Amino acid sequence: MHPSLSVIRKRSDFLAANRGLRVARPGFVLLARPNDGQGKRYGITVTKKIGNAVVRNRMKRRFRELLWDALPESGLADHDHILIGREGGVERDFAALREELAAALSRAAAGKGDPARGPHRHRSRRA
Repeated sequence: MHPSLSVIRKRSDFLAANRGLRVARPGFVLLARPNDGQGKRYGITVTKKIGNAVVRNRMKRRFRELLWDALPESGLADHDHILIGREGGVERDFAALREELAAALSRAAAGKGDPARGPHRHRSRRA
């Protein structure tokens, strides 16, 4: 791990990052939010929808390596960076994931996030 990076562990920090900039890619979603001078921090989220524990842990290891490689040079200063795993992320080529992360970080640095999603609507259980 790079000495200038730290890991986000508190749920409140993950929830705060969710209100920041969102850049979606086929293998992951990148969230970026200023963190009031706490340096470059990162977090990884992979839900149970992705697969069993073996698959989720493999995805987290791959994301960790990607972030360790990209954030020291390309990461936004004094920002939290969260990677959320998507369904096809574990099968994607590592080089493709690296290019997608570089593109997502450059979009985030330019302030060009994806449009905000609409309000979350609950569907009835009968539908």
